[in-house]
Amino acid sequence: MLLVMFFNFFVGLTDVYVAGFLGPEIQAIVGFVSQLYFFIIIVANAISIGTVALLSRAVGAGKYDEALSVARQSLLFGIACALALTGVCLILQDQIISLAGFTGKVRQIAVDFFVIFAFSLAPNYIVLLANAIFRASGEVKLSLLAMFFTSLINIALNFLLVFGLFSFQGLGYRGIALATASAMSAGMIICLILFRWSRWKNIFSGAWRVSADLVHRIFLLSWPAALIQISWNAGNVALYNLLSRLQEGSITAMAALTNGLRIEAVLYLPAFALNMAASVLIGQNLGAGAIERAEKIGWKISLSGAAVVSIMALPVFIWAADLSAPVAKDQRVLAETIQYLRITMWSEPFMAISVILAGCLMGAGDTKGVMFVIVSALWIIRLPLAYFLAVVIGYGAFAVWLSMVLSMFFQGLAMTIRFRNGHWKTMKI
Repeated sequence: MLLVMFFNFFVGLTDVYVAGFLGPEIQAIVGFVSQLYFFIIIVANAISIGTVALLSRAVGAGKYDEALSVARQSLLFGIACALALTGVCLILQDQIISLAGFTGKVRQIAVDFFVIFAFSLAPNYIVLLANAIFRASGEVKLSLLAMFFTSLINIALNFLLVFGLFSFQGLGYRGIALATASAMSAGMIICLILFRWSRWKNIFSGAWRVSADLVHRIFLLSWPAALIQISWNAGNVALYNLLSRLQEGSITAMAALTNGLRIEAVLYLPAFALNMAASVLIGQNLGAGAIERAEKIGWKISLSGAAVVSIMALPVFIWAADLSAPVAKDQRVLAETIQYLRITMWSEPFMAISVILAGCLMGAGDTKGVMFVIVSALWIIRLPLAYFLAVVIGYGAFAVWLSMVLSMFFQGLAMTIRFRNGHWKTMKI
């Protein structure tokens, strides 16, 4: 799972790198449309969480027919959502792109990007849900294989379609969007082929009828996960808005936050990889009736994950200046980025525990509990505390970074208490 996340990371990095050769306008468009696309993909990610919870429990209980039915319904539900969202995107393309304030030729380029991305939505949903199905049955090597080739195709096509080769002149900026669309279409075909090589080979032979009850169960598990991702992204936007109110030093603080999050993202990779692994293991053990083993696995993964992330955070704390220098050219931005990293590194163990235990709880079906903890930490602690300390009292960016640490400490503690109380052990999903 860690390798899968690295592949996704490098695809995003390649998009930005290639766009840099085409000018700052293209780079800005790629960044904006990527954020829009992420919001649209939230639905697929949420459905995949509900799918993993139901499938892993059915697999653990040895209920193969039920697992096949869940897999089919998840794919049907995901495809229906993708087609509906594609229609919305194509109809409202101009209104959606206007949110960025692009004008003239730049606006048209953004529309072109967005339309191509919209047509790749259905294949992308199938790839995400197919990988969730592979994970839920413990066939993570198939997920790795699918994402390796999908990412490789995406990266290769980025260069080929943008710059061309031999007599092929290249398509310019459109090549970036077409590379993603083509890679996702290829990834969809790869996943469908891999179904034939796995325990899911009979997924196509059964009846593809919509079960309202099963779709309802998937929806009940999925909507809190979608709300978490929407809330988290909205919270990041609110942080930037808050920093803009600092007047003197606001631009410096916002640049430091951008740089710091980019560097800090490396520490999130192992935490989220363990989050997905823990989700499957908890679900399978609950399905098998091994409740005590499920709890032990949860504690072992979360504590070992916290240890690994802490070890990774130590060199970031020590060499914050060296790590910040390549991305922070301005001296004031560099100093603020260093301060950001040296403050936020104290929260990394709590981040790891929170993320991994959230995976455990979601694997057990307690998606509402995870939603309550994360939304509370963000909107009741982090943002109000940051506003009070930074804007009202006037402690500036330092107070914002400190508020982020304190809210993550609360989130880790609350997630630990939620897992410890054991309500997830008896949940019916």
